[in-house]
Amino acid sequence: MSDLTAKREQTFSYLLLVIPAVLVYFFVVAFPTVFSVVLSLTNYRGGKVFGNSNINFVGLRSYVRVFTYPGGPFYIALRNNMLIVLMSVFGQIPLGFALAYILSRKLIKGVDFFQTVIYLPNVITPVIIGILFNSFFLGRYSVYAEIVRIFNPTAEFGLSKYPMIPVLIVMLWMYTGMYVIIFLANIQRIDTSIIEAAKIDGASEGQALWYIILPSLSGVIVTSAILAISGSLKSFDLLFVMTGGGPAGQTSVLSIFMFDRAFKTSPDYPLANAISTIMVIISFILIAITQLVEKKFGGKE
Repeated sequence: MSDLTAKREQTFSYLLLVIPAVLVYFFVVAFPTVFSVVLSLTNYRGGKVFGNSNINFVGLRSYVRVFTYPGGPFYIALRNNMLIVLMSVFGQIPLGFALAYILSRKLIKGVDFFQTVIYLPNVITPVIIGILFNSFFLGRYSVYAEIVRIFNPTAEFGLSKYPMIPVLIVMLWMYTGMYVIIFLANIQRIDTSIIEAAKIDGASEGQALWYIILPSLSGVIVTSAILAISGSLKSFDLLFVMTGGGPAGQTSVLSIFMFDRAFKTSPDYPLANAISTIMVIISFILIAITQLVEKKFGGKE
């Protein structure tokens, strides 16, 4: 077989393997993303079915409407999304790392049991969890309301003042296990002889953690932060089932705001697609900030 024939066969093999994945990515991700941006720049309101057959280019009108929507639902949803991002980055990730470190170093007994229990919420569908905690937190006679009345007998509803607190608690409980598994798998990759050598040289457990383990996991921490940010910004199923954005839209997030504008009452597809585009832009900005912080302060794996 000549070199030319071998090269052609190699090229054909590459194309045979790559083209299907590229086509799937184009039709499932790239095209819908571009189409969404284009649709946000038009006045399309559902076509003839809803009595709006004309499609015209209107520029950034929908983006202006997002920020000036009556009642400010965008800012409420954005605030709630930022609360979820903060809870994920500074709650789930540190707690997940701490639990993974305790389990990996076998600082407690029953490691396998605790590992299973911590990860268990991840194998339960968010819809089931949403229904479960809906009955726990919501309503005049819910468990949460009764607990609140113990400390404040005059309270009518436990969720009236800080409705996002139960949501954040549920998300912290539900998703921490995923980061435990991620950190646990990567901590176990670190050569234990390095840690033991540091201990022999007089390093404490905290010094081994700070100078050996954390720098070795800087890339994993950044990846986890990116996963947390992207997951927080597209939070929908759990919140939709648990609160539906209520009461009075106080637990709404950007994805629920987008869903309401697109599929409830008369559809407003340009506004919904403008919200989705803004979500992507916010996600890119937060991920870029995360990577800049890692480059400046992170270690090298």
